[in-house]
Amino acid sequence: MATAEMVAANTARILVIDDEPDMRETCRKILARQGYEICLAEDGQAGLQRLREHEFDLVIVDLRLPDMDGMDVLRQAKKLNPDLIALMVTAHGTVDTAIEAVREGAFDYLLKPFSMAQLEITTERGLNHRRLVEENRELQGELRSIKPFSEIVASSPQMQKVLQTIRKVAPSDANILLRGESGTGKELAARAVHQASRRCHRAFVPIDCAAMPENLLESEMFGYEKGAFTGAVGMKRGLLETANAGTAFLDEIGELPLTMQAKLLRVLQDHQFRRVGGTELLEADFRIIAASNRNLPEMVKEGTFREDLYYRLNVVTIELPALRERRSDIAPLAQHFLRHFAQKNSKDVKISNAAMMILEKYQWPGNVRELMNAVERAVSMTEFNQITPLDLPLSILEAVKGAVRPVDQSFRAAKRQLIEEFEPRYLSQLLSETTGNVSEAARRSGMKRSAFQRLMAKYALQTIEFRK
Repeated sequence: MATAEMVAANTARILVIDDEPDMRETCRKILARQGYEICLAEDGQAGLQRLREHEFDLVIVDLRLPDMDGMDVLRQAKKLNPDLIALMVTAHGTVDTAIEAVREGAFDYLLKPFSMAQLEITTERGLNHRRLVEENRELQGELRSIKPFSEIVASSPQMQKVLQTIRKVAPSDANILLRGESGTGKELAARAVHQASRRCHRAFVPIDCAAMPENLLESEMFGYEKGAFTGAVGMKRGLLETANAGTAFLDEIGELPLTMQAKLLRVLQDHQFRRVGGTELLEADFRIIAASNRNLPEMVKEGTFREDLYYRLNVVTIELPALRERRSDIAPLAQHFLRHFAQKNSKDVKISNAAMMILEKYQWPGNVRELMNAVERAVSMTEFNQITPLDLPLSILEAVKGAVRPVDQSFRAAKRQLIEEFEPRYLSQLLSETTGNVSEAARRSGMKRSAFQRLMAKYALQTIEFRK
């Protein structure tokens, strides 16, 4: 028997379909005491009409109805609402009918006459099962909405727009074309689409169209049969076959030879392909996400990329901005990479304000990938618990300062010269902003006051020069 707390919590709507008035009324009284909302129907057609008009959580169906078979009612009810919990009841039950009812989607099977406790317990079990399914579905949805974006650092409006587009298109099966410079994170975006899609539990298969020689590309992509060519000693599944029911990511699609473009187009049109040397048609149930840093429309005009393939791939286009166009993401990205590489190298490291200022001013022609490499190098090179400009690549320092160095300078001498040019400018800027307040300037720089004062003495900087 349900407790008072359980009764208060029951808000489920239940439909009872039975041609016996006494049975309908008995079910109504028993279940209404548990706090459920009960609706009654005297035959199959009336029950199906109520199911079309209202949402129900559970339906109780008599196997023998005057106008139609209860099993047919069950089938149509599950078509109207696949999540509906159905209980079959009958006075003429057999093992075969019970098995058939469960096979058709019934949650359980009750034989008349059943007790009040049997009805209560079976109904409660069915509704608990429905709640668990719904909770699991909600949890999966939450995980899909969070996990895909956990590795994408995106505080800028440009990247927020990208994430918004990904959220919209991920649940569909539409092909996607990712465009952007090298290093902007196209594969990361593709993985986010996959993880937020209904295919997230199947394979994500990256295919680098630029990395494979043309003579191997077909066999790698489509697979091959034993004896298809010299060295084919056994059957091998291709990358597209591996991606079945999942996602195939075609990176650098602009590098795909015209012959392979034609074969890929056929796969996208017919959703079938053959292994090299094979005759069996294989189903191609995968989503295509393509990426390119080249101007595909221009390649179409030049005849180096098929127009029909371009439009097949370009159902939805997502433009990934260059890092220099999303400068507010530089500092968060740098901190994200710092945490990763500091943990990897077992170091407790921070980025000094001076180093961060340089990172934010640099143009990053290599985009996010270059920033990641720069932070990894700095974490590896620093001998202290703070990354300073001295730990950054000389190329970045030179680009930020616009300095030109004599070719006869050693690396260490050139870098030291850049640091010595940077430090007095940086100190002067901080002292100017704080009107000569050394404690505040040191706090903003992330340095101890004594260390800040030593640098001031090194460059003969006086606080009186900055007081207003």
